[in-house]
Amino acid sequence: MAYNSIPGVPEFFVFNEGKRKTKYCLMIPIINENERIIRELKRAKKAGIPQICDIIILDGGSTDGSIERMMDLNLGVNSILIKTGKGHQGAQYRMGFHYAISKGYEGFVTIDGNDKDSIEDTNRFIDKLDEGYDFVQGSRFIKGGTEKHTPLIRNLAVRLIHAPIISLAAKKRYTDTTNAFRAYSKRYIVNDKVNIFRDVFDRYELLAYLSIRVTQIGLTATEIPVSRIYPKNEKTPTKISPIKGNLNLLIVLLKAVFGKYNPK
Repeated sequence: MAYNSIPGVPEFFVFNEGKRKTKYCLMIPIINENERIIRELKRAKKAGIPQICDIIILDGGSTDGSIERMMDLNLGVNSILIKTGKGHQGAQYRMGFHYAISKGYEGFVTIDGNDKDSIEDTNRFIDKLDEGYDFVQGSRFIKGGTEKHTPLIRNLAVRLIHAPIISLAAKKRYTDTTNAFRAYSKRYIVNDKVNIFRDVFDRYELLAYLSIRVTQIGLTATEIPVSRIYPKNEKTPTKISPIKGNLNLLIVLLKAVFGKYNPK
């Protein structure tokens, strides 16, 4: 099924669309993650994740054959969204949120598709959504969390720059603010004071913005422990370039802190 572009949502089509079976969904943005997303989905299936929340793939235009493989292997994916319109990761998220809302999901868990995160912990996010939290941030740095082989510069940048600045703006202490393993309530995502369906959220802007905005509008947020393990003796699986990418992240962070993404 094709979805034509509407304001704030890129054009996309849905491949192998399934019926909504659960209250919440797990959305995984990918582009050419190859074997990493296959391994991650196998772990999810083994942990029973498809039985507790529908898995929705948010594909940005993969050409590596991973979409075909995940279908051939029957890995428990509910629906696959293929973005055909403009935009990057932020556009994939906007596509996913729009689709999930239209399907009637009451909350949304997100996770990277590069097999670094403990997808087996998805149920912890669902528990927090059931408790009434509007934003749940996964953290490898709090008690019960695990991190291994994190590049030193990235570790220091998150701990000493990104998390403290986000925490100050949100007036809520966070420890792992670049971590995309999170959950959001529908109440938060559709709030007019948030308004995520804007083209300004093209790359990594939503991650910073949604960490801050939730408490600013009086909704609830919490952190839970998760695991994030980078592969040892392999190239770091990331789409963020060391210099330009990290500089752009800093610019995005400062814009979010100073309210540049807040609805007018």
